[in-house]
Amino acid sequence: MKLYYAPHTCSLSPLIVLKELGLPHELIKVDNQSKRTADGRDFRAINPKGYVAALELDNGEILTEGPAIIQYLADLKPEAALAPPAGSWERVRLQEMLNFITSEIHAGIAPLFNSDLPEAARTIFRDRLFRRMSVLETTLQQRAYLMGATFTVADAYLYTVLGWLQFFAIDLNEWPAVASHHAGLASRPSIQAAQQAHA
Repeated sequence: MKLYYAPHTCSLSPLIVLKELGLPHELIKVDNQSKRTADGRDFRAINPKGYVAALELDNGEILTEGPAIIQYLADLKPEAALAPPAGSWERVRLQEMLNFITSEIHAGIAPLFNSDLPEAARTIFRDRLFRRMSVLETTLQQRAYLMGATFTVADAYLYTVLGWLQFFAIDLNEWPAVASHHAGLASRPSIQAAQQAHA
């Protein structure tokens, strides 16, 4: 498998899952500005959407969208229990959480990267994000990981997007349970290995 990635993007979460599962893979860096891969190809020929992550399977199929990729990877080694079995109620709950992270946390942080965003609009986006962070705080006050007692792909995804808050002087300690969860994940060997490789 080949994972197309760019530093400081959501492609970190599939890399965490690959490391967690010990699956063989090749990393191919993408320049987000030029849309060229490290080996000189036009990334848009690989993923017409033009953004990472993209996972190229050994049969040539390309899978995009982080939440889809991480569930696919988890299902390659179900014994690792990074996702509940497909078709189970617990899997639906995982998909619910992944959708919340995608639509409310990931998409909530993304506009803040726009340096042309007026301060009034930035404040609106931050306030909305903070309300969503309160939902995570309540969840993580009740359990060790997003889905319960064990680490899943949802934790890998949340770890990835919350890492971007450092660019906007947003202190995770505003949400102590979220901060504790994030700090605990940072010491996980798969996450440390993925961060080193994702540079």
